Amino acid sequence: MTSPQDKPRVLIVLTSHGQLGDTGKSTGFYLSEVTHPYEVFEAAGFAVDFVSPKGGAAPMDGVDRKDPVNARFLDSAPLMRRVQNTLTPSEVKAETYQAMFFAGGHGTMWDLPDHAGLQQLAAQIYDAGGVVSAVCHGPSALVNIKLAGGDYLVAGKTVTAFTNAEEDAVELTEVMPFLLETRLRERGAEFVGADKFQANVIVSERLVTGQNPASAKGVAEAVAQILSSNHR
Repeated sequence: MTSPQDKPRVLIVLTSHGQLGDTGKSTGFYLSEVTHPYEVFEAAGFAVDFVSPKGGAAPMDGVDRKDPVNARFLDSAPLMRRVQNTLTPSEVKAETYQAMFFAGGHGTMWDLPDHAGLQQLAAQIYDAGGVVSAVCHGPSALVNIKLAGGDYLVAGKTVTAFTNAEEDAVELTEVMPFLLETRLRERGAEFVGADKFQANVIVSERLVTGQNPASAKGVAEAVAQILSSNHR
């Protein structure tokens, strides 16, 4: 029997940023990019914690109750309490986790790329043999992560994320602080995008990335497969 302490543990990262540039509109983490992966991790028997740059309540975007997975999450008082009371990075120890998952949502573009604490956690988890994963705008968190050897995490790896074409399609190219696809290429990643808004999941060593909301479940499934293989 596997004891609860032996379960692989996954750290889900949510943005703390709730303003969409100077548009006057709100943003945050994109709900389905948390709910679908959470269900995959839970079904696999993993323990899950939530962290955000500021801790506390994480702003939510993309709230669609027609999605039954979203509805189940929203109707779970314990889960909602955890999203309203996320950990701060300083409360987290990298050695506790076998995987880190950066959920998307446009808010991530402002507060994840330059957060030293989250970068350090991701680098430590990866350097220790763990998995780092991200979906949609979540890979914004990856652009400045450097591993122990000094190289960018994404350098020389194949990745995907919300594409420049998708950003253009949602008419937010000028609002974003930078274009994610472009920045990942600048960091030495081989970027592979699919058609707009189509599911696309890429595994490159122990880095798993997904292009858009349609890719969220697939990213989690790929992470679960790696962790389950490592945990046998």
